[in-house]
Amino acid sequence: MAHTRASTLWVALLLILVAAWHLPAAAHEGHDHDAPPPPTTVVSAPRAEASTDTVELVVVARGAALELYVDDFRTNAPIEDAVVEVETPDGPVAAKTTAGQPYRIEAPWAARPGRYDLVVTVTTATILEILPVTLTVPQAAPAPAVAASGWSGLAFVGDAVRGRVPAGLGAIAVGFAAGIAVMWLARNRRRSHLPLALLSLLLGGGAASAQTAPAAVTRDQAQRLPDGTIFVPKASQRILAIRSVMAEVARHPRTVELPGRVIPDPNASGFVQAAVSGRLSPAPAGFPRLGAAVLAGEVLAFVTPPFQAIDTSTIRQQAGELDQQITIVERRLGRYRSLRDVVPRSQVEDAQTELLGLRERRASLDQVRREPERLVAPIDGVIAASTAAAGRIAETNAVIFQIVDPTRLWVEALHFEALGTTQRARARLPGGRVVQLGYRGAGLTGAGQAIPIHFAMEGDLAGLRIGQLVTVVAEIDDTQEGLALPRAAVLRGPSGAAIVYEHSAAELFRAHEVRTEALDGERVRVVAGLKAGMRIVTQGAELLSQIR
Repeated sequence: MAHTRASTLWVALLLILVAAWHLPAAAHEGHDHDAPPPPTTVVSAPRAEASTDTVELVVVARGAALELYVDDFRTNAPIEDAVVEVETPDGPVAAKTTAGQPYRIEAPWAARPGRYDLVVTVTTATILEILPVTLTVPQAAPAPAVAASGWSGLAFVGDAVRGRVPAGLGAIAVGFAAGIAVMWLARNRRRSHLPLALLSLLLGGGAASAQTAPAAVTRDQAQRLPDGTIFVPKASQRILAIRSVMAEVARHPRTVELPGRVIPDPNASGFVQAAVSGRLSPAPAGFPRLGAAVLAGEVLAFVTPPFQAIDTSTIRQQAGELDQQITIVERRLGRYRSLRDVVPRSQVEDAQTELLGLRERRASLDQVRREPERLVAPIDGVIAASTAAAGRIAETNAVIFQIVDPTRLWVEALHFEALGTTQRARARLPGGRVVQLGYRGAGLTGAGQAIPIHFAMEGDLAGLRIGQLVTVVAEIDDTQEGLALPRAAVLRGPSGAAIVYEHSAAELFRAHEVRTEALDGERVRVVAGLKAGMRIVTQGAELLSQIR
């Protein structure tokens, strides 16, 4: 009976040890028995870079292949029409590419760790560059083993078995438990094999419960480095359309911004007005619509003067008198002709002349009553404005139509000082559109002491309208020396200071705080913070600032 109780006691002890091994361990000071496995590591693919004054090259190893990014060094624009040849350990290889993709070659040797010296030749119609690069493919790091289970209940013994307590104490604890179990088994090996199985599970279960940490993933990812530098792979730079410009010291003419509006060229525009008051009526083809093209001399409308009752009575009286005079003269002329041999010829001719004049006056009086005034186009162009409507009464000198040549437009700007003969100017429209201007002249007086300045618009003028407001950016004689950058290149940093991004390496960008002054409507002059020769990001800087 006592023997049976002892056997039961040992079996219970072994069961406790087995349970403690396979259940999670309780954490105590200095330990985290339930810590999650380490996260997957993201590392960049093996890469190398080289550059000259015209070409920037980045070589990236992708397994058994190489990707070659060939860009313009100053602007960071991809060079897609080049012939790229690579001198590799297996001999020269010509790189291939497709639209929007980097150059690519097969490189089985790149899948093996090592240091490889390459020579890349880039040839275009205007470029011939030889760029040596050294590509280092590192040895793959072994994946560490991470235990996935721990002790529960008997935390001290579990830690001892798995090496989480000092080596001496762990050995004593494990050895004591194992010695008692072996002695009991030697005395009772014929009675039960269950304790032996439990002991085997205790000593071997730990190894079975170990697992391997996930392997590192090779993937290029834009990220902000601890020193504040931003790493952006070339593939991401092309997606973000990052462009740069070389900062150079030069003398830049100062400009002024003037308010202006679009006006028609006075030599290519005109008005159609009514000379007398009357009722409007359309031409045979109808009133011309807005935007319709017309030719000089083309009839656009008619104006019929209205007649009051007194005017009609007067005209009728004048017509009756003229008819009576015409009848008298015709009879006298008939008598003269019948007495041709007696009446002098001069009297006959005078009577004929008098009769002709009376008939012309009578015809003119009828025309006044019946024929309206014709409104004709003074120039070739299009109808820019119209107030015509059938039956409308047009007042004297009222503008019925405005005709403009849309290919000949001017801008009238206002300024409080004379600019002289400004040679270069441009008009900036809402939405960013820019139209070049040619100086035509300036007035001596103006409304509110502002001097009107006229410019002729050049280039494509489609979509512009008369009266449209614009901003005129005109150069003046004064100049300033410094680094000029587009306004889009300057951002506001976290502290509120103005910053720009330098393209410091092929895939690295660094922020610089700068102090700027307005140069013109599109550029600023950098007063402090930059040096000549830096590559400054002019397109995509806002996207770079969002990378964390």
